[in-house]
Amino acid sequence: MTIELTKQFRFESAHTLKRQIEAESSRRLHGHSYRAEVTLRGEPDPATGMLLDFGFFSASLEEVRAALDHHLLDEVADLGPATLENLALWIWRRLEPSLPGLFRVTVLRDSLGDAAAYFGP
Repeated sequence: MTIELTKQFRFESAHTLKRQIEAESSRRLHGHSYRAEVTLRGEPDPATGMLLDFGFFSASLEEVRAALDHHLLDEVADLGPATLENLALWIWRRLEPSLPGLFRVTVLRDSLGDAAAYFGP
């Protein structure tokens, strides 16, 4: 039996971005409200029925959330340009060592209807 377990967290951050369209407003410092969804996939433990205790899941996500929330994304080490794609990859790289069965990381800007997902290598 394969189970998927998903948990979300939200963060508020500012950034600048060089773009070819809608370029002027993107170059100026501006912020967004983001939502990240992290999904694990695997076989549940036969003794507990859990894929992963939500307490461990929450603790791992909190470390990542704290590194992004109310930060200037332009200054986050190893992020690169603060695109949704780069945010999904950056979150994946931070979580992969502590979350076995990491399957997908999705970063959303709900107010704009935008999302990007990273599924790993």
